[in-house]
Amino acid sequence: MKIAEIRKLKTVDLANEATKLREEITELRRSFYNGETQNVRIIRNKRKDLARLLTVLSEQLTKEKI
Repeated sequence: MKIAEIRKLKTVDLANEATKLREEITELRRSFYNGETQNVRIIRNKRKDLARLLTVLSEQLTKEKI
């Protein structure tokens, strides 16, 4: 996801999307360790997407508290 798309989402949607990405990363790691997938780049990209989501989520939460 691009940062512009992420910034358009609401706080609740960001939290749900972050949970979904965590589950995907867990499944990808499991399949990697079992030898089912060889592409580590997918996991790396999902982790970066999660970091972007969490950054925007924390920004939105601080704006709501002010």
